[in-house]
Amino acid sequence: MKITAQRETLLKPLQIVSSVVERRQTSPILANTLLSVTGKVLTLTGTDLEVEMVATTEVDSDQDGDITLPARKLMDLCKTLPDGAKIEINIEKERATIRSGRSRFTLTTLPAVEYPNIEPIETPVSFRLPQHQLKQLIEQTQFAMAQQDVRYYLNGMMLEITPQHVTTVATDGHRLAYSSISCDTGVTDSRQVIVPRKGVTELQRLLEVEDTPVEIQIGKNHIRLILPSVTFTSKLIDGKFPDYQQVIPSNPGKKMVVNREQLHQVFNRIAVLSNEKFRGMRLQLESNLLRASVHNPEQEEAEEEIEVSYQGDEFEIGFNIGYFMDALSAIRSDDVQVAFTDSNHSCLVQGVKEEQSRYVIMPMRL
Repeated sequence: MKITAQRETLLKPLQIVSSVVERRQTSPILANTLLSVTGKVLTLTGTDLEVEMVATTEVDSDQDGDITLPARKLMDLCKTLPDGAKIEINIEKERATIRSGRSRFTLTTLPAVEYPNIEPIETPVSFRLPQHQLKQLIEQTQFAMAQQDVRYYLNGMMLEITPQHVTTVATDGHRLAYSSISCDTGVTDSRQVIVPRKGVTELQRLLEVEDTPVEIQIGKNHIRLILPSVTFTSKLIDGKFPDYQQVIPSNPGKKMVVNREQLHQVFNRIAVLSNEKFRGMRLQLESNLLRASVHNPEQEEAEEEIEVSYQGDEFEIGFNIGYFMDALSAIRSDDVQVAFTDSNHSCLVQGVKEEQSRYVIMPMRL
């Protein structure tokens, strides 16, 4: 089998599918990408058994066939070739010879029959959404996912589909990020699934800021997204996500409004001297004034004051400064509202006039 293509034609789909290939594998075949030629269409597949990425591109070929080649080596070879280079891949038995200009490389192949396939999704729930909307939902919540938590259902992002809304929620038990958009999904029953961390990360990288619709299929064990030349499939986490609506404070009484960028800059400056492990920050609120302070084990301290819109009782509360900065970075509006109940309960952070996203942060004892 002989495949001929321009460098750029091969490189982009190779980069897409190679992103899911782990550097350390349980099986040699998982280090490879599957190349399948049908007519003038080359389909490339990469998987780690949890996430599968399939990309297509047009090439010239003398016959149909399937083979697997080392994913990262093939991608790195394409990267090192000059722009506009013509690449020829000749596959004979257990060897693939790659030629471009005066360059020649030989790679070892493995048979395509050994390559794992993710099972087809039977009777999926299906709907469509503009790419930029799904990308925004992911970006506004993914940072709150847990990392290697024993509560495995927290190590991912919850995706909820109702007839009128698409919602994403992530939590690590100390904070929660919620984002929702209104849209006619066409589904009849509501559905909640948990997409694992790696799947969320790959999706965030894959989706573009454009109006091109993406088809989303949700089965019993998998979620699949179909784009014009790429198909993404991920296993789902089997578990029940916490009731996020119980976590979001319903009507906290103390409300502070402040410029988002100014508050972020204040936190960014004082964070330099925060405790690297615990990241504790003390907030002291009084009429139209917020005082933020941190200290660390070296007895170093930072304190800064900022004018805010607040009319209420004086009180102080402790938070993880990193959690607060993550929430402020995700909000897009100029001003933010931070609502408190008291020093023992979670606060609610959201953009002013930005109802679709909310962030809940639990207090710390300092």
